[in-house]
Amino acid sequence: MNRRALLASGIILAGGGLAGCLGRGASGMEGDVPEPVDLSGGKYDDHGGMVIGRHGGANGQVFYAENAPDRGENPAWFHTLVFGLFPYHFGRLDRGWEPRVVYVTDFSQVEYELTERDGRLQMPAPTAAETFGEAAGLTYVAESEVMGGMGPALHPFSDEADAEAFAAEHDGIALSFEEIDPVIVERLQRGSGHGHDHDE
Repeated sequence: MNRRALLASGIILAGGGLAGCLGRGASGMEGDVPEPVDLSGGKYDDHGGMVIGRHGGANGQVFYAENAPDRGENPAWFHTLVFGLFPYHFGRLDRGWEPRVVYVTDFSQVEYELTERDGRLQMPAPTAAETFGEAAGLTYVAESEVMGGMGPALHPFSDEADAEAFAAEHDGIALSFEEIDPVIVERLQRGSGHGHDHDE
């Protein structure tokens, strides 16, 4: 699937309203934004219950203004973006939760090596606090041959040139944060374009 076809899949969302809400909320908390936390130490994904850092691919965390995950404290944390952070976050936005800030792995800040698992290339899953960047400012590679921990993945980069180079090398497309919506995430979950399946 090319960029135009993937983006066209999201047109049915009225005005793309959810995508613009993914970063900081409108709560006026710009001067008091919490820093990302370290996700190592056996923390479990708040959406799927998987151990963060064990399965490969970008991790994420979301601080909410007046709500918290079932654990009772922020941030909500995730071992995958396509199967964890975005589905969880879109669902919470539908409930009226307001995000203070969303962080995801920034592969422009990580010296990474691809590994091979079951015949597929896979990204690592760094968990240190300094490996996260504010999600709204990153460029995401989708539809590439490189997997995350659950299969098809979004690979975030703060340097747009890094993202474009990764997309060119690994048959992907580069998306801005604002272009990611529930329809695109669902299509990625189904592995559109490369025939990938959800493998865990």
